Amino acid sequence: MAIVCPVDRKEAPDAGARARIMDAAEKLFAGGGYDATPTARIAELAGVPKGLVFHYFPRKIDVLISLVDERTVVTDEEVEAFPGDPAGTLSRLARRIPLRASPAMRRILFREADTHRSVRERLGRLNSEIIRRARFALELALPGSRGDAARLEAAAATFAAVLIYQESLCLLTGHHIDPDAVAELIAHALGNLG
Repeated sequence: MAIVCPVDRKEAPDAGARARIMDAAEKLFAGGGYDATPTARIAELAGVPKGLVFHYFPRKIDVLISLVDERTVVTDEEVEAFPGDPAGTLSRLARRIPLRASPAMRRILFREADTHRSVRERLGRLNSEIIRRARFALELALPGSRGDAARLEAAAATFAAVLIYQESLCLLTGHHIDPDAVAELIAHALGNLG
């Protein structure tokens, strides 16, 4: 007769639970802010036990960090430039390399950047990456312009600010900034380069 030992099986966590926790946290953090959102409320909205939240995220701040790192992305597409056409180049860049973040994530980024260093650092990295790509696109569009690095940097930073901040400004004020118009303005300002 064979002796059968019971196997110590731990229940595998629900495969979709982490995503539901992240969705719930995104909604709650965007609505009332990180500090005003208890972990129990995240679990309730996600439809999971509170302990499962801590299984995936040992501390509440880990939920915020994961949201910011995973749900605010600058796509990894190559920069395309049209030599002699900085406005067209920047317009194309605005369409191909958007900041991939929901309106809720943008609210979270700007709200929590003042009080959470990890969020501020992520926003800084996103801004730096968009500036880097815009500057590179402008260098390609304006051959021979590298000698005026300060103006290219200022133009790239201005364009990055529009890409990152325009949706948040639109939510607050209702005013939409057209990236194509900004591209034209920047191209006009850089008109004598290249």
